[in-house]
Amino acid sequence: MNNIFEQSKKINEHGVEYWTARDLYRILEYSEYRNILPVIEKAKTAAENSGAVVHNHFVDINEMVAIGSGAQRELDDIMLDRYACYLVVQNSDPSKEVVALGQTYFAIQTHRQEQADSLIEDRKRVMLRDEISKHNASLASSAKEAGVADFARFQNAGYKGLYGGLTAKQIHQRKNLKKSQQILDHMGSEELAANLFRATQADAKLRREGIRGEYSASLAHYEVGQKVRNTIKDLGGTMPENLPVTDGIGRAKTRIKSADKKKLRDGSADEN
Repeated sequence: MNNIFEQSKKINEHGVEYWTARDLYRILEYSEYRNILPVIEKAKTAAENSGAVVHNHFVDINEMVAIGSGAQRELDDIMLDRYACYLVVQNSDPSKEVVALGQTYFAIQTHRQEQADSLIEDRKRVMLRDEISKHNASLASSAKEAGVADFARFQNAGYKGLYGGLTAKQIHQRKNLKKSQQILDHMGSEELAANLFRATQADAKLRREGIRGEYSASLAHYEVGQKVRNTIKDLGGTMPENLPVTDGIGRAKTRIKSADKKKLRDGSADEN
């Protein structure tokens, strides 16, 4: 959607798009820069009320502008990310045609970004789920070499360490999953990554230390899970049992396949 908001967009050194308040006041047809400042204050209040950190979205800056004869003057300005810009537009005069255009533009862009973010999460989930399948096979082999006969009990030890004492069955119940649904298939990327780390480190510990006996192997798996949990806690992360349940991994694969087909079709159309 190539409109005035798209044309005035800038990109910073980190690849993040932004607009400046001095550009925006002209776009939104304010006669003077100072007239948009109360609107920006309203937008800041709206951001704060929604739980956002205001200075992450509204950044005060100073810019040097030419005033003739090679001289420059410093002007204060505000750098606004997409969310801040959306709030400014939302708090502007809705009777203006350009404001309605802006509301439409930012609604579409936000939807596109949400779709892109969702697809990134899907790809991460599928990749991590595949990795866990591989490493669980390796872990099962290491556990067998260590003398583990009951692999389900051994796996539960790792889950109990990572999930604060919960077994696989209890995690299943806590997440309100159906009997046919596997825990790992309904984890988001953050939870999958924690479980992948648990599996790889437990596997490495069994092999590295030459651990023997089912009790010792299960204890090692529990301790690894507990250390991963403590790391999450130290970093201020959400405990895995409290992370949201996702739809099935099969649906994520379907969305990826569909998006890739669409991209291929769009690419072919562009070439014609």
